[in-house]
Amino acid sequence: MERVALEALGVSKAYGTRDALCTVDLIARHGQLHGLLGPNGAGKTTLMRVLLGLVRRDAGTVRLLGRDLAAAAGAVPDGVAGLVEVPAFYPYLSGRRNLELLARLDGASRSLSRTRIAAALDQTGLGAQADLAVGGYSAGMRQRLGLASALLRSPRLVFLDEPTSTLDPGGARDVRALARRLADEGAAVVLSSHDMTEVDELCTAVTIINGGRVVFSGAVDDLRAHAPAMVHALRTSDDAAALAIAAHRPRLNVAANADGGLDVSADIDVLDAYVIALGYAGIAVRVLEHRSRSLESLFLELTAGGDRRTLAQPSAGADDDAADLEAAS
Repeated sequence: MERVALEALGVSKAYGTRDALCTVDLIARHGQLHGLLGPNGAGKTTLMRVLLGLVRRDAGTVRLLGRDLAAAAGAVPDGVAGLVEVPAFYPYLSGRRNLELLARLDGASRSLSRTRIAAALDQTGLGAQADLAVGGYSAGMRQRLGLASALLRSPRLVFLDEPTSTLDPGGARDVRALARRLADEGAAVVLSSHDMTEVDELCTAVTIINGGRVVFSGAVDDLRAHAPAMVHALRTSDDAAALAIAAHRPRLNVAANADGGLDVSADIDVLDAYVIALGYAGIAVRVLEHRSRSLESLFLELTAGGDRRTLAQPSAGADDDAADLEAAS
């Protein structure tokens, strides 16, 4: 099994005078769920299309499962699959029949395609609707069928472009569980999203792009080390006294907000100690709720407007991705 499943170095793509991607590096490993994060229009889908050979890059190299994409004449190797957009299925054919045609087009034998189709339908929860015409499918069911089509290749490297965007909460939960299971079974999964919470829950590594440029790439734990403390909204029985108590406590920032309460920024242990101190002082805590998650705050800071801030990568105990990038340069 290859240690690195995806190695993309210096990938650039321009449309006229607009740089859609600018010297993007991305490395993903087997057994890893790697988040590709960025706001709408950041270049996530363009990057996925380039990595799958659907769009010609202007510069850079791409290796999929150890094979140079250029040497493969744009055809992705066996074991690589992706869902960048839902395929244009035949609406008058059943979901199963559409998958049969795709499997045969990909060169699978009839017996192998039957086995893989049954497994893909089961994994995506479409078994009961497999023999219904696709024209009657909901948007979420079509999304699941698109995911099933990617699974037909039994992928060791799979690209998923915002796979939960059209799904209800239950369907989104199932797709996240499937992505996690693929990684647990040894596949490299590159999952794009603009939802920091989704990436935080699923991924161990993340690359954040903004305006076609990488602003962070590394372990999610390293990203958390850069993140500001979580912000909470606080209302008490005596906000003035609560402010006074906070004034001399280290690692605690408390300020009045425009809504008439207080904003509290602190790590959880510091916040706990502060709430206990308020109680000892006879100050009742009437409201204490999250105003923003720390990683969400950092994501917004990195991708706000035209900001091109880039986080410094960790130097001590550099992670494997950084080592791979250095070796490949």
